Amino acid sequence: MRGVTVPLPCLCLKVIRCKAAVVWGSKQPLVMEEVEVDPPQKEEVRIKVVATGLCQSDLYFLYKDTSKNIYPVVLGHEGAGIVESVGPGVTEFQPGDKVIPLFTINCQECPLCKSPKTNLCAKRIRCHGVREPQRSR
Repeated sequence: MRGVTVPLPCLCLKVIRCKAAVVWGSKQPLVMEEVEVDPPQKEEVRIKVVATGLCQSDLYFLYKDTSKNIYPVVLGHEGAGIVESVGPGVTEFQPGDKVIPLFTINCQECPLCKSPKTNLCAKRIRCHGVREPQRSR
């Protein structure tokens, strides 16, 4: 229905359960599982994904990566969804917004981030191959 905003129930403070494509180790089968997703924390957005696919980055983790410290990992980061809830400090999005998540973090300051022609970030390109510190989320 075009032009109609469908309100989402406020689940801001609740853990939700949803299905996810999970890989438990390198060269292990992809498994659809029910997972728990915590409420968004400071500067986080929780998205209800309505469509996703597996890209080359996902396939790398599925078939080639031999690191043991990243598993389990949820695949399917290229998709589209609706903001379900936002954490404190989020000002650019609100529940109900339609969004496309990105695989990389963007600084929103470099020429590539400001360009409408790419989703790459010059600061992230320079540290290609360096993993972010492990987080519990």
